[in-house]
Amino acid sequence: MKAVPDVSFAYCLHDVTCLFRKHFDRRALRFDLTRSQWRALKAIRREEGISQRGLAERLELDAIAIGRVIDRLQQAGFIERRADPADRRRWRLHLTAKAHAVTDDMELLARELRGESLRGVDAADFDAFLRVLERIQANLVALDEGNSHTPETERHE
Repeated sequence: MKAVPDVSFAYCLHDVTCLFRKHFDRRALRFDLTRSQWRALKAIRREEGISQRGLAERLELDAIAIGRVIDRLQQAGFIERRADPADRRRWRLHLTAKAHAVTDDMELLARELRGESLRGVDAADFDAFLRVLERIQANLVALDEGNSHTPETERHE
């Protein structure tokens, strides 16, 4: 296997992410939601019934900050807090019909932005790019788990 050059790609990934957020924020103004609120709605949509603690971890927010976000979303009629049947001290978060309509619209916005951002990118190149990102992600997850040797890296050593 050919060695990968030592290139700092993380800055480019960060810049692309920031640009995506900027363009999405501009388009999402009509929803009258903060970035924290729409990120929370998206995360709850992906994992309906997630706990407040789980949502805080996923969004990398502390308990107080996520509590405020959830309070505002609940007051606006976007989410419901339901007691966890296994632990009444824990709240489970669920989207309302109103939130589903908004997240559907947000998903259309995101799909349009992805399409515009990929203009001129060949499908095969994009598929290769995704495979590389997934490999990098798996390597970093393995580092978190204290395992720097993934099955694929062990084959090439």
